[in-house]
Amino acid sequence: MEHHYHINVFWYPDDNCWIADVPDLKPCSAHGATPSEAAAEAEVAIELWLETAKEHGMPIPEPRYRPSEYAAA
Repeated sequence: MEHHYHINVFWYPDDNCWIADVPDLKPCSAHGATPSEAAAEAEVAIELWLETAKEHGMPIPEPRYRPSEYAAA
């Protein structure tokens, strides 16, 4: 399934790993040893989040998040 949710990837020194966070889907995140591994794990987490939401009749938010540097003024 293709989606268009934004994924933030950042280094988290407390856990000594890369974190991939999906702001539109609370709580949806993943981690990995590299940025690409964290992003790949986030893709899996997104699919599972959407699947679970559908199974439980929960609303699925539209992708809306944009980093502030790209948000319209």
